[in-house]
Amino acid sequence: MISLNSKDLSTGKLHGYLLSAVAPRPIAFASTIDADGNPNLSPFSYFNVFSSNPPILIFSPARRVRDNTTKHTLRNVEQVREVVINVVNYDIVHQMSLSSTEYPDGVNEFEKAGLTMLPSEDIKPFRVAESPIQMECKVNEIISLGSEGGAGNLIICEVLKFHIVDEVMNEDGTINQEALDLVARAGGSYYSRAKKGFFEIPKPLLTLGIGVDAMPDHVKDSMILTGNNLGMLANVEALPTKDQVNKFIEDISERYPNIKNASHREKHKLAQNYLSYGDVESAWKLLLS
Repeated sequence: MISLNSKDLSTGKLHGYLLSAVAPRPIAFASTIDADGNPNLSPFSYFNVFSSNPPILIFSPARRVRDNTTKHTLRNVEQVREVVINVVNYDIVHQMSLSSTEYPDGVNEFEKAGLTMLPSEDIKPFRVAESPIQMECKVNEIISLGSEGGAGNLIICEVLKFHIVDEVMNEDGTINQEALDLVARAGGSYYSRAKKGFFEIPKPLLTLGIGVDAMPDHVKDSMILTGNNLGMLANVEALPTKDQVNKFIEDISERYPNIKNASHREKHKLAQNYLSYGDVESAWKLLLS
């Protein structure tokens, strides 16, 4: 067994040990709005429930380790002390991951992640329509835990209203945990699906993925591709070139002789198969053919 003194470790090392040791952690998919009405959406795994009466949730947007800057979410709740905490189930996990990309100020993460903005009833920030449980909250208090990179900021939220989809409700009015199918965060690129265990999602590109909003209409409006499929496809820096697409189609023509004349639906089904193996590049070449 090794023994390490926290004071001897870099902030990056501490961060890695903490996130791997305290896991899996629930995810607060936090929707906020700034003073000018611009929406923001970002996930936080420094999150949990801390009281039932009053109903209190706390999440913590930490200062960035690399440059000690703060996140848009923190600035927004300082300006407009309201937030929607949306839960994350498996069906939207790739879109949630994509929304964690550090897009510039003013970029709408709902649009980039291909998620639907649903107006709240009692507060200003939007809800994530695809989330099975959405909690409208007022921010009671913001507590800074430090001024250096890696320091957290506790956002203490009081739940004003719950929105729960029928599909996850039992007949007795309780929530069916298996139907809810929540996802939690662990260390590195690991997540945990409540009923199936660990899986990995590549971290969003530092160079910024194109986002769902930049996809061709037949892709983002597909009746075949799922939200998770779109989230994977959106996390690329650039689309394949026409020459790359043509070469790919020639290469697979022997295996799929009718591919050049295939419908969008047929290509989407085949692209989905490539995505199931994590082959995003081939999926895009097929979709753009």
